[in-house]
Amino acid sequence: MIPLQPLQLSDILNGAISTVGRYWKQLLGVAAVVYVGAAAVIAAALAVLYASLSGRIHGIVHAPETSNITWSQAGPVVLGFSGVLIGAVLLNMVCSAMVYATCATVLQEAVLGRPTSFRAVWRRAWSRVLPVTGTVLLSGLIIMVPLLLIAGATVAVVVAAVTMHSGAVALVVGGLGGLVLLPLAAWLWVLFSLAPAAAVFERQGPVGALRRSARLVRGAWWRVCGISLLALVLGTTAGSFVQLPFTMLGMFHSLRLPLDTASDPSAAQVLAGVTSYLAVTLLGQTLSRIVSVTFPQLVTGLLYVDHRIRREELGPVLIEAAAGEPAGQHPPNVTSPR
Repeated sequence: MIPLQPLQLSDILNGAISTVGRYWKQLLGVAAVVYVGAAAVIAAALAVLYASLSGRIHGIVHAPETSNITWSQAGPVVLGFSGVLIGAVLLNMVCSAMVYATCATVLQEAVLGRPTSFRAVWRRAWSRVLPVTGTVLLSGLIIMVPLLLIAGATVAVVVAAVTMHSGAVALVVGGLGGLVLLPLAAWLWVLFSLAPAAAVFERQGPVGALRRSARLVRGAWWRVCGISLLALVLGTTAGSFVQLPFTMLGMFHSLRLPLDTASDPSAAQVLAGVTSYLAVTLLGQTLSRIVSVTFPQLVTGLLYVDHRIRREELGPVLIEAAAGEPAGQHPPNVTSPR
């Protein structure tokens, strides 16, 4: 399936596609469970929040335009929905980490050409979800530093342009700062892109995985960047094609609603139409997200394997493991740096 030798671009892309074809049940199953489960948890949290704050929400929505809404009225609503939003972001991060760990776990078997089960993949991926979550969070915080500096510089430039007579100078300085910081953020993103795979393959912690990724990427930054961007474009495009028919189906169903009645549709009919549209659209978005996240991560995982083969002569070890190891076991040299 995957050549146990230095991989070319075609080997990496074909390897990712063949991995999806052979292990689609495990990949799709885990991703569907975590994303659908997360959506259900968020929907339940919103339902509970709305039920507990419905009186305040209706009071704010239907308040006269001349009345002033106080913090005592709006505060609980703002804090409640902010809490759900923060929880949703954190839950999404954990779900993404689980999918990243699943892709790396499946690749551990794919590079050896061995079958595996949903239960085995789930168990091994779940055991690494916390280190992968920490890796994603830590790398994200590091990458955000130059982005936050860009945002701060943009605000400062706007304020200077409005309040001072040297607006042109401020714009030039801000533009130069952006030209410096944006490449820095991109460089950091590529530098740490192999960290989730290292956290699973080598059972590294967050800091160790980031250091490992930096060592593997060093000297091959442009290659990793180009292949990663190509995988991201391909995954996003494929995800859009997957989502398109679901979006069209949902719109078609909702557009039929006014034509089915001689008069205006009732509230129940409108609710049914909106619910069906949202259900179909959310299903399409879930499948699209699975595709757009899974494929780039498989490519990144194969880049990790490729760089270990090139730098650490991992190929002979993998060939020996594929010939003699039973499924579900990995010799130490396969999962730890030499």
